[in-house]
Amino acid sequence: MELVNPGIGLIFWMVVIFGLLLLVLGKYAWKPIMKSLHEREESIDKALKSADKAREEMKSLQADNEKLRQEAREERDKILKQARDKQNEIIEQAREEANQERQRIIDSARKEISNEKQAAARELRETVADISLKIAEKITRQELEDEKKQHKLVKEYFDEIDFR
Repeated sequence: MELVNPGIGLIFWMVVIFGLLLLVLGKYAWKPIMKSLHEREESIDKALKSADKAREEMKSLQADNEKLRQEAREERDKILKQARDKQNEIIEQAREEANQERQRIIDSARKEISNEKQAAARELRETVADISLKIAEKITRQELEDEKKQHKLVKEYFDEIDFR
């Protein structure tokens, strides 16, 4: 029953041994343990600060990234607008050139038609004149075969001429 009811001597020696244990641990083990705990605490603080700093840098990078994206979108929109404007300009220029070419072709065709028309009219006049001369020649030959008719025709022509 002595274990259940410890004696004063046992308690005394337990306190002395416990005190010596605390002294030995305090002198040799406590300082290194506390030092390593402080180092551990400092490394944890540094890691937390580093994580906070990394988080802030990440937010900054995200903001910069978003800003770059926005600038890229604006640049893309600007380039697309310039491309559309250039496309419209090229289309308009091609339309203008096509209209000018069409007008030139129409003018050329009108001029050619006019020239062909004049040439056809000239040829028609020449043909009519040739036919008229041939008819007149045939008529004149028939009428001039007879000498009496010749004299009569010459007399009629002289009578028609006004000598005043």
